[in-house]
Amino acid sequence: MKPLMNASLTRFARAAVVAAGVIVANLAAANSGGNLLPFTADSGNVASVQRGARNFMAYCSGCHGMKYLRYNRIGQDLNIPDDVLKKNLMFTSDKLGDQIKVAMPAASEQWFGRVPPDLSLETRARGADWVYSYLLSFYLDETRPLGVNNTVLAGASMPHVLWELQGWQKKAEHAAEGGHGGGHGGGSAFEQVTAGSLKPSEYEAFVTDIVNFMDYAAEPGKQARISLGLKVMLYLFGLLVLTYLLKKEFWRDVH
Repeated sequence: MKPLMNASLTRFARAAVVAAGVIVANLAAANSGGNLLPFTADSGNVASVQRGARNFMAYCSGCHGMKYLRYNRIGQDLNIPDDVLKKNLMFTSDKLGDQIKVAMPAASEQWFGRVPPDLSLETRARGADWVYSYLLSFYLDETRPLGVNNTVLAGASMPHVLWELQGWQKKAEHAAEGGHGGGHGGGSAFEQVTAGSLKPSEYEAFVTDIVNFMDYAAEPGKQARISLGLKVMLYLFGLLVLTYLLKKEFWRDVH
């Protein structure tokens, strides 16, 4: 009986692993919303994250909050003096210890069909490449209530708040479903209708800074964790060398 039970448990374990793999793959595909531009966030680039904080507060904080992040934490991590922080980033609060709250009134659900989500953990939930691709992939669509749609998140309720910077673009007739915009080989997904105040490369850099800030906001202690992890690995490597030398010393007379 025991061999049969062990065999059954083994088959069950394998089936569970396969099922878990299928579920994870399906979730990843659902979250991606289509092909994504290759992008790796760099929250360790302090200058970029500082610019991203400025861009986020100017263009995003009117509708989206970051309830898990406080202003004084931004100032501490990004080396921003309190007076500069208050003057340039604090539009919805007067206290440095406050969380980043949304400025939009409660009627936002009636305006857009849903309450704009909090973006504290957006890059951890969807991936930095998803957010980057999303901000590059708005296009004109007369069938939508706000006149725009997005190839990464079809039917999005969000207006294209960065249109003055990027300009207006339309979906190319030959573009595949789930395509994306921007450079890196993805520019053919859209055709420019009107130019924005920024060149395409400048707009991509602008979006990069925002996503880097959002990646930092999702895990403010990320760089400290990475630094500590490297130190721990170096310590363990040194300990391994010492342990090996000690082992050779103990067993030298035995052999």
